[in-house]
Amino acid sequence: MIRLLLVDDDLEVLALLKRFLEQHGYCVDVATDGPTLWQAVERQLPDLIILDVMLPGESGLVLCQRLRAEHAVAIIMLTAMSELSDRVVGLEVGADDYLTKPFDARELLARVRAVLRRTGEARRVLNERPRPILEFADWQLDVTRRELRSPEKVMIPLSAGEFELLLVFAEHPRRVLTRQQLLDLTRGEAYDAFDRSIDVQVSRLRRKLDTDPTRVPMIRTVRNSGYLFTPSVMVRQ
Repeated sequence: MIRLLLVDDDLEVLALLKRFLEQHGYCVDVATDGPTLWQAVERQLPDLIILDVMLPGESGLVLCQRLRAEHAVAIIMLTAMSELSDRVVGLEVGADDYLTKPFDARELLARVRAVLRRTGEARRVLNERPRPILEFADWQLDVTRRELRSPEKVMIPLSAGEFELLLVFAEHPRRVLTRQQLLDLTRGEAYDAFDRSIDVQVSRLRRKLDTDPTRVPMIRTVRNSGYLFTPSVMVRQ
């Protein structure tokens, strides 16, 4: 059974969402703040965490950043903030999706299913056949292990979204890809929850990849068109 972790300090919201999601076949744990979140994660890592931004103590944004650094787990952020900059921050720290309060529980269910479908499909493909190691500009992307290593052989942590986007770039080198193409290739379907999310993911990847200012940037913006992955890519089995 797929396990979800709900993190919110509103006990009424927790109870309502827990009951609703359990009715749709999920096993649901709950937490009200950072300490109870980490206790739940230590007991058993969930398949997906639904994380409220406004929490006592450490904010959901800080917790999301820590989770992303330590675990390969899908994260959906819940926020009462509707400003675009607040949504961008959520994606910047590693969230796979976000939902602005107030929301319909059925919309949350749809987001949960979409994120799980993407991660589940990735696992299914990886389990079916061995995947190669993609090498570019002295970097290595191990598709089977979902690991990125720098030229110094240091492993660079990637969120699920960052990995999927980098894989698409590496599989389509030196080719201009529009934002919509990137959305379709990374999500498996058209997605309109936040049409600038690709820009945020690209920005995060650039900060991780372009560590040497003397080199040509790996991801180049093509004005009015999209993005271009500049290095050549070699495939090693």
